[in-house]
Amino acid sequence: MAAKSSFSDPQWWKEAVVYQIYPASFQDTNGDGWGDVKGITSRLDYLKSLGVDVVWSSPIFKSPQADMGYDIADYKDIDPAYGTLADVDELIAEAAKRDMKVMMDLVVNHTSNMHAWFLESRSSKTDPKRDWYIWKPPKSVSPTGEPEPPNNWAQILGEANSAWTYDETTKEYYLSVFTPEQPDLNWENPEVRAAVWDVMHFWLDRGAAGFRMDVINMISKVTSYPDAPVVLDPASHKYQPGTQFFTNGPKLHDYLQEMHREVLSKHDTITVGEMPGVSDPAEILRTVGAHAGELRMIFIFDLVDIDKPNVRMALKPWDVKEMKGIISRWQRAMIERDGWNSVFIENHDNPRSVSRYTDDSDTWRDKGAKLLALMQTTLGGTLFVYQGEEIGIRNAPLDWDTAEYKDIETVNYWKKCEAIYAHNPEKLAEGRKIIQMKARDHARTPMQWDSTPNAGFAAEGVKPWMRLMDDWPTVNAAAQMQHRSGNAADDDEELSVWQFWQRGLADRKEHKDVFVYGDYEELSPQDENVFAYVRTSHNSTGGEKWVVVLNFSGQEQSYHGVPGELEFWAAGTYTKGRPEKATKGGSVTLRPWEGVLGKLKA
Repeated sequence: MAAKSSFSDPQWWKEAVVYQIYPASFQDTNGDGWGDVKGITSRLDYLKSLGVDVVWSSPIFKSPQADMGYDIADYKDIDPAYGTLADVDELIAEAAKRDMKVMMDLVVNHTSNMHAWFLESRSSKTDPKRDWYIWKPPKSVSPTGEPEPPNNWAQILGEANSAWTYDETTKEYYLSVFTPEQPDLNWENPEVRAAVWDVMHFWLDRGAAGFRMDVINMISKVTSYPDAPVVLDPASHKYQPGTQFFTNGPKLHDYLQEMHREVLSKHDTITVGEMPGVSDPAEILRTVGAHAGELRMIFIFDLVDIDKPNVRMALKPWDVKEMKGIISRWQRAMIERDGWNSVFIENHDNPRSVSRYTDDSDTWRDKGAKLLALMQTTLGGTLFVYQGEEIGIRNAPLDWDTAEYKDIETVNYWKKCEAIYAHNPEKLAEGRKIIQMKARDHARTPMQWDSTPNAGFAAEGVKPWMRLMDDWPTVNAAAQMQHRSGNAADDDEELSVWQFWQRGLADRKEHKDVFVYGDYEELSPQDENVFAYVRTSHNSTGGEKWVVVLNFSGQEQSYHGVPGELEFWAAGTYTKGRPEKATKGGSVTLRPWEGVLGKLKA
């Protein structure tokens, strides 16, 4: 007999609102222009007032910072740039006082090339830790006498480069899928897995609530390491994407089930796996199904990859119907097959959502940001909010010099553009536009707290590690928290983006039977501009029904698909109360980038 669905069974991690912090850019407290752990602790009351339950920080472990901390040199120590272990203990304790939890970022597909494990591994072919990483002899020697990599896989953060790095000491290559500074661990070795379990126990015993797991579906590789198919023009791309051979490999589920047995089953954790390159429901349910014995949820990248062709730093057209289809597909899949969704559209690896999915101009930025907030706070799954998303931070403008961009992926991409298109201004301009639209840097500008010097991120006179967005004097948290556009008691008062997020998170918790655990039905899937859906309480006796109607266009839209009569309109992105042109019947007129939420009569 099939197990009873547990989709609507209450769990704290299902209802939690998780806030992701990019620690270098959140809050500097020691005057070095770089955010730190004490800075996170100092802002816990802010996060609590917004409605956050779980704080997740990108890596703060000891690291040479070749890839902003995703190259870890010591899993059990904190990088001095961020603070100390005692600072993290204080963060966990202070969060607990506020009924909040702290989630760590677990990066165990690879380490830093400065990690003690790797330093031992590369010291000789006979070192006991040699097999902790993936070493291979050269495939061949080039006509000029240079060694050639074992295969043609391209590096992820620098596609012009090989995924293999040659080591002069032992005359072999090690696999380094992201950068040469990030050698891949060999998960085939049980000693490696045991070392990872030890790291996880260390942090759970210290009070961490769980883990976000970096590229966790890359831990199993196809061990024959074949050449990748040629999908990019070989004239300009010597190396090719090898993703199919190191993503969702043959032993992935064995490893995740072992992780669950050895560590996760012993704690009441929140876990979310970063799993790029997989969008098959059956495969994903093997990980996040309620009875899978692996992870609570994963990040499904179909929506944030909507404009991605073969490689990330490129653009392809998309439309609202495609966006709606992706969201509806995963809402229904998890309900019907007893899995669990993560709800997100921003993180440290993606540009700002208001620039990507709406109109980030001064006229429409706040409307687009609230539209996206209304959508996310009414979708089923665990909600993830990214630092600055709650105030509608947008992408850096096109007139920023490329020297302002710090991310290794952006730097490598622009070097490639300059090398290939040095005499092609049109192609260079296209590359520059891709950076302005897709660079990870857009999510990493310092947090805009207030209108004081350095936006409150760092003290006056301190140079932040990265340039602040130019609009911080007006687009900042303090201004939006204190915002009043009219009478505070007036239902037609317009909320700031921050206030709208706060209201949406409060409504989500008050009506969790509907918005977290409820059923989902898309309306009018063929509509080219409007995204509408009904959320119904999972409680069949006296269950509530709510309708969400979102205008993803810059023009007024008349929508006639509201199913049945409304009790009332609960919220609109233009006003706190009833939308200006709404009726209680089956239609509503929406202004550009407007969204509305209404309660339907039973």
